[in-house]
Amino acid sequence: MSRPRHEAGYRLERVQAGKEPKDWKPMPSVGIGVNEIRVRDESGAHRVVYVAKFAEAVYVLHAFQKKSRKTRKSDLDVARKRFRNLVQERKRR
Repeated sequence: MSRPRHEAGYRLERVQAGKEPKDWKPMPSVGIGVNEIRVRDESGAHRVVYVAKFAEAVYVLHAFQKKSRKTRKSDLDVARKRFRNLVQERKRR
């Protein structure tokens, strides 16, 4: 397993335990309660976009490697679409 993947998994485990992960930021442009874990290593910058505001689970919306300083619109669009789908699915339950 790659180091960034292992580190992201460890940080998500902290979130599941109700703790704050290291190096994160809120992503309100994706949705309310959505956050981003930031992992850096020699291969570059990696991101995991997740939502942990629902009692039943921590939902990973998108994970990707950044290629530039600014997050690509396509990566934000994927996370937004998955968040919208998650919210709609939870309403149907």
